Amino acid sequence: MKPVRSVVIVGGGTAGWLTAGIIAARLQPRMKAGGFSVTLVESPDIRSIGVGEGTWPTMRSTLERIGVSETALFRECDAAFKQGGKFVGWTTGEAADAYHHPLMIPHGFSRVNLVPHWLTAGRAGSFCDFVTPQGRLCDQGLAPKTIAQGEYRSAANYSYHLDAGKFGPFLAKHCIEQLRVRHVLADVTGVNQSETGDITSLETAQAGTLEGDLFVDCSGFRALLLGETLKVDFKSCSDVLLCDTALAVQVPYDTPDQPMASETIATAHEAGWTWDIALPTRRGVGHVYSSRHASEEAAHETLLRYIGARHRDLPVRKIPIHSGHRQVFWKNNCLAVGLAQGFLEPLEASAIVLVELSAKLLAEQMPACREVMDIVARRFNEVTAYRWGRIIDFLKLHYVLTQRTDTAFWRDNVDPATVPQRLQDMLTLWKYQSPWFFDELDRLEEVFPAASYQYVLYGMGFRTEVVPEEQAESAPYAARLVEENVRMSAQLCAQLPKNRELLNRIYQYGLQPV
Repeated sequence: MKPVRSVVIVGGGTAGWLTAGIIAARLQPRMKAGGFSVTLVESPDIRSIGVGEGTWPTMRSTLERIGVSETALFRECDAAFKQGGKFVGWTTGEAADAYHHPLMIPHGFSRVNLVPHWLTAGRAGSFCDFVTPQGRLCDQGLAPKTIAQGEYRSAANYSYHLDAGKFGPFLAKHCIEQLRVRHVLADVTGVNQSETGDITSLETAQAGTLEGDLFVDCSGFRALLLGETLKVDFKSCSDVLLCDTALAVQVPYDTPDQPMASETIATAHEAGWTWDIALPTRRGVGHVYSSRHASEEAAHETLLRYIGARHRDLPVRKIPIHSGHRQVFWKNNCLAVGLAQGFLEPLEASAIVLVELSAKLLAEQMPACREVMDIVARRFNEVTAYRWGRIIDFLKLHYVLTQRTDTAFWRDNVDPATVPQRLQDMLTLWKYQSPWFFDELDRLEEVFPAASYQYVLYGMGFRTEVVPEEQAESAPYAARLVEENVRMSAQLCAQLPKNRELLNRIYQYGLQPV
């Protein structure tokens, strides 16, 4: 019946400080009353991995909920607007091979599925342009809002590109000064456990013993608590996602006013792909590849071809990718968040959103006492395992839909032995009915909703059989939605500023707090 009154988070960075902020904001009344505490302990010497530069729109609501100023985010974290992803060369590898995965859902999505109407119309234009303005906004490098719209408000859905190295300290400052999070700079030298296996306290070199009721492992790949101490094994999915290494580099702009992309650009190559993330002062670029299909030297040359030979002398960081996750995510009185929970290639920026969702689930289901903790843990493990499985499916979808056969990497990726059975089943189903709104009603807060599957499927040329007669009843309303989308696209393209133009205005004037 021991009450849970103190949470101790091991590790800082984006994962640790986001978790601390989400918990502290949710339980702020108890913290102000003195009945609850959040402590974050981190080593003064460990540097953040710092590659998570892309986020999902959930980050807007997360930051607003914990009280962060969006203007401060842009000014202090080298942040920029992200409106989705552009995938280049994934389908055929030909010059014109590209499609958008925007962050806006198709117009009228909850009322009419526009996929059959697009297919019946003979695939007139791209599917993205048929159902939403956002692809056109990205093509023109436009921002998703104007300076007149307040913080976290917009004309088009958006998330952020940001400097992860600056984001962690930015969150830390807010958590410490505004949310009463206790910050301890110390190296953990030991972990004390009770006879039941529960963690009772941490031994540190600089701060002595730190006791707690619930421990959150944000110690990165090491997984000090859940992995090393509680011996929870790692479950690899390298047989599904073949990329196992990334080479990352920070590329300066040629001029300070160089146009900025409004989306993450993922370009396919012979044995992997590159990410290209536009920040106000630089681009974050990385080549993700399979070492089974390309040597490090070949991968480095691919990266140089992408960024240009003039950047040959820029420092390149090698990052191993061990795709997979822990067998369970919460054991005894300890759970993992962030890289301690698992890691996948950054194809759809899933790393930070998993931190948000895990921390939010913990904060909302915070066990009142040790007696109920195992029940909460079982629910947490079930939901989190489901989310990891669906992310793995969605990332694999990009590979299995390819028509490329030019290299062994792409041929191996379509081998049925590398495709999860659930994804194989869904692909069979989608041959006869497209994913839609009602497909996700069995799960709340899907990381990738049905709309995301539509954008990837039909952006990559997937074919679903349709019966035109079955669309007759909804055809007039669908036609109206398509016309509205055309008008909305023209209106937004005429009204919205360029991405960099709006950022410069935010630096100068700020956004109005809401």
